[in-house]
Amino acid sequence: MDQSQSQNTSVTVADVARKAGVSKATAARVLGGYGTVSERVREAVTAAARALDYRPNELARSMTTGRSGTIGVVVGDIENPFFSLAVRGITDVARQAGFTVILINSGEDAETEKAAIRTLLAKRVDGLIVSPAKESDVGHLREATGSGRPLALLDRGSEFLDVDTVIADDRHAAEDVTRQLIARGHRRIAYLTACDTPDHLFRTPADINTGSVRRRIEGFLGTCGEAGLTETESWVHMGAVTPEETRRIATQILEAKNRPTAIIASDSVIGLEVFKVCRGLGLRIPHDLSLVSFHDADWTSVTTPPVTVVRQPVYRLGETAAKLLVERLNGNRTEAVRVVLRTEVVERASVANAPA
Repeated sequence: MDQSQSQNTSVTVADVARKAGVSKATAARVLGGYGTVSERVREAVTAAARALDYRPNELARSMTTGRSGTIGVVVGDIENPFFSLAVRGITDVARQAGFTVILINSGEDAETEKAAIRTLLAKRVDGLIVSPAKESDVGHLREATGSGRPLALLDRGSEFLDVDTVIADDRHAAEDVTRQLIARGHRRIAYLTACDTPDHLFRTPADINTGSVRRRIEGFLGTCGEAGLTETESWVHMGAVTPEETRRIATQILEAKNRPTAIIASDSVIGLEVFKVCRGLGLRIPHDLSLVSFHDADWTSVTTPPVTVVRQPVYRLGETAAKLLVERLNGNRTEAVRVVLRTEVVERASVANAPA
């Protein structure tokens, strides 16, 4: 250990308080992320801690406050840009509030999620942010809140839990894009999702365990029904869980005699594979096929043509969930709140009138 390291670990809250010109209790509130202080005092203490290279003794702090200074986060697929950006929103808020994030990927598997929650509780996290893999299977989450750990749900709510929830306005977004496609003459519109059933067939929205996707499909089917389109359930294709499976499904439906004239991809990972399949089959977007994707991933704006997307407030979803959790950890709220953030359709060049 060099001299600077030994100095860093020996810097105390009292040292920071002295340099900032505040009491030790005030410095502790700022450094611990609890209580209320003025913005001027917070900045002074933060600047002093930075100048002294203060590093908190986590063990001592947890013994004093009963907290670990950590938040556990469980999401469905960290490789999906949607979750990556949402987690960035979470970590930015957590860091500012003095919390470290422990992230676990469930792979959209309920059993893996349960094991993840057990691990996080064993590590004594102060609170949890979870994007449930299966909204009807939340007994483990109820047990977590029963143990005194506050919980916020990200992107997916549950009618079985009375906890803070942050979701996007998915149903109306799906209604908007479906309405636009129908207005341009499309009658064979396919919806492609990673959600699945044992036999890979969609029958009703109740088959969908992921609430955000279920709301989108409900909006899609409802708008098709209003327009007089029939048997639209058969145009919902499930099981696009990997790039390979997505390409297989997309190839199958685009090579069919009665192929769709438009596809709505339920996320940008699926949308990218559909785009690749179209290129491979020699289909022109949007002349032969119109394409719309949920989530405004970076690639969607630089392709030829750029892809029309449903832009979701992904960073704000994570940010808002983390803010609600921190507020609850600081004892500022008691009632559970449900926040619904607006989406917008970003029209680019991947949608055209249906082929004659």
